[in-house]
Amino acid sequence: MCGIFAYLNYLTPKSRKEILELLVGGLKRLEYRGYDSAGVALDSSDGKDIAIIKKQGKVKALEEEIFQNSALDFDSSIKSHVGIAHTRWATHGVPSEVNSHPQRSDIEHSFVVVHNGIITNYKDIKILLQNRGYNFESETDTEIIAKLIHHLWVQHPNYAFRELVEQVVQQLEGAFALCFKSKHFPDECVATRRGSPLLVGIKTKTTLATDHVPILYGKDDLPSTVKESEATTKEHRPHRRSADYPIMPRSESTSEFQPLEDKEVEYFFASDASAVIEHTNRVIFLEDDDVAAVKDGALSIHRLRRCVDDAHAREIHTLKMQIQQIMKGNYEYFMQKEIFEQPESVVNTMRGRLNFRDNSVRLGGIKDYIPEIKRCRRLMLIGCGTSYHSAIATRQLLEELTELPVMVELASDFLDRNTPVFRDDVCFFISQSGETADTLMALRYCKTRGALIVGITNTVGSSICRESHCGVHINAGPEIGVASTKAYTSQFISLVMFALVMSEDRISLGTRRMNIIEGLKNLDNQIRQVLELDEKVKDLAKSLFQHKSLLIMGRGYNFATCMEGALKVKELTYMHSEGIMAGELKHGPLALVDDSMPVIMIVMRDPVYVKCMNALQQVTARDGRPIVICEEGDTETKSFAAKVLEIPKTVDCLQGVLTVIPMQLLSFHIAVLRGCNVDCPRNLAKSVTVE
Repeated sequence: MCGIFAYLNYLTPKSRKEILELLVGGLKRLEYRGYDSAGVALDSSDGKDIAIIKKQGKVKALEEEIFQNSALDFDSSIKSHVGIAHTRWATHGVPSEVNSHPQRSDIEHSFVVVHNGIITNYKDIKILLQNRGYNFESETDTEIIAKLIHHLWVQHPNYAFRELVEQVVQQLEGAFALCFKSKHFPDECVATRRGSPLLVGIKTKTTLATDHVPILYGKDDLPSTVKESEATTKEHRPHRRSADYPIMPRSESTSEFQPLEDKEVEYFFASDASAVIEHTNRVIFLEDDDVAAVKDGALSIHRLRRCVDDAHAREIHTLKMQIQQIMKGNYEYFMQKEIFEQPESVVNTMRGRLNFRDNSVRLGGIKDYIPEIKRCRRLMLIGCGTSYHSAIATRQLLEELTELPVMVELASDFLDRNTPVFRDDVCFFISQSGETADTLMALRYCKTRGALIVGITNTVGSSICRESHCGVHINAGPEIGVASTKAYTSQFISLVMFALVMSEDRISLGTRRMNIIEGLKNLDNQIRQVLELDEKVKDLAKSLFQHKSLLIMGRGYNFATCMEGALKVKELTYMHSEGIMAGELKHGPLALVDDSMPVIMIVMRDPVYVKCMNALQQVTARDGRPIVICEEGDTETKSFAAKVLEIPKTVDCLQGVLTVIPMQLLSFHIAVLRGCNVDCPRNLAKSVTVE
């Protein structure tokens, strides 16, 4: 949801064309997050102004607009420069060039800013600025940020760029990631975040001497010795002087340290690691209320006030992601590639955790908390969309193997109800991105009430990952398609492994556990078998893509597949689709069934097989012509079906991993036949960072 990409080169000569190609390339890597317009800001050819280029529509349209602009002097070389870029997903104001980012402070482009998130008090600030004589040209909440920093600069012309940004963010309410550029502070870039993701990538020719960047605080939070040493000064500015930047040293040998400003360095500010991985794998994940500033090639991280659990420094992480993982390879669409990656992604989820030689399961991220979890009152699984469905899919198994009450909650509804949470509850927060706004707010709600927080995420360094007491990284690999596929199956497997860990000392459940582990051992090969149905599913899609609605029915372990399948159809094809609990069929949905209504039914030989067969016969008795997903060789079930998809048999609680894949393929093929944008469905974003 929106994408920020900024590039700063210090003593690293680049042509203006190279800088623009870097900025546009970064935006292309962020396209999957969802957007409706894009823009860039960089120094003009004379170096005295900031050139802003914005375009509604795709990044490709922006790229064409940029490279048709002859006034930009593409060949001129620049030693030090800051450029910022943005893809916008509209929240305030319709998609248009004037509402696109970067937003400017005035017609002279004194300050420009890019923003991901929502400012909830923007109307109050806008009225204040209008009373000060500022005129607004856009409908966005972001424009108030650019004008507010300009207003503060007029009031305090001696403030450093970083200090101005700190003053601005103290006035803002809501969620945001911000990146600033100013013609009054050339070659400086300041970025900050609260509730929206932002990271800093670092690229140097020499090795960094430290893997940590120290954090500076406002004077009110300095140690007493520092306060005493500064007590004799007559300055009353609220923060340290702008010269007091910590320098991140590096060396060409272990014995020699060189200050950063004497060396070449490049910085990348981005919403997502996928935008920087082709340039560097060394990144710092910013925390809420961090203010990261680069001046004279030196990076500093500043906070206004110290919290009890604050770290003293931000660690520089080495990403294990590879550029090949965010490329389409031989596939036409990212979603298609990710569906076919699932045999590997489920193995990666289990790798190092499930030992098939001795049938043991070890989840290193939560092992120290298992005794506490076993003593808890109840388990609460909280998520949104696909992550919520993965919790529904595994709830029955968790109840069976843990013998604990399991609540599954939609994060938004959970917050709306002010749900009672107790100190002896264990709350799981499930999110592919680890930045989902509703899920993150629910996490903080539960954390303040003393519950144990367990994060289930796919993104190292994400907010949920950092704010959880413990957790499981699902290791599905980067997921670029907006519609989640491999993350769903990996979340599913992660929760199954948790259930196995919780029941490892239960002799009465030994046989059941062994059956599940054996099922997990064969799962990757069975997924490959299901993927071989691709052509058959494609033919099925040709008979469905012109319909306006689709019903998907099942119960027991496969009800989650119905919900997830219906969601995939809705978000990719824009058809109406509904996942229906088969047991509720005669309580209303049966009225929809006739010979023209497409119905998909999932009927597996599990404990609810007889009940599913009853529902299937009710559909056929009303002239319904159901498409049935069933086990291989199930002739009885096939006899009631108009069309059949047969999948391999596995243990009942894992069947949902196999039954969901035909639904993923079906929604993909229908979307292609209907001419929809498969990887970036309309109105949707990959990382939902606002409510």
